Amino acid sequence: MTPAEINSKWKDLQERIALDFDNEKPDLKVLLFLIGVQELGKGPQKFSKRQKEELMHIANCRLFSELGFYELEGLDQDGWPHWKLMKPIPPYTMLEQEMIMKSLMVTYFEKL
Repeated sequence: MTPAEINSKWKDLQERIALDFDNEKPDLKVLLFLIGVQELGKGPQKFSKRQKEELMHIANCRLFSELGFYELEGLDQDGWPHWKLMKPIPPYTMLEQEMIMKSLMVTYFEKL
């Protein structure tokens, strides 16, 4: 996808998700959290600050697994997924990081 296509699909995704969240457009962090909750597979619940950070990490690993950077190792005794880094992530610029994350998130939600 071109950057223009990514941005267009990103805005569409934000608008779709906003319908479920009082019409507030979610940013990257909110979508990372939602993906983390989805990947955990335990449904909505209250999470501690630490758990929220872990959910965002799970989402990041899940998204970057599409590019071969992570591989799912398995679940721990509490059912939380653990990922293994398969190759180092290149030092992307902030703009590159944002475009990659948007692209991966759009693709993730298209597959749901």
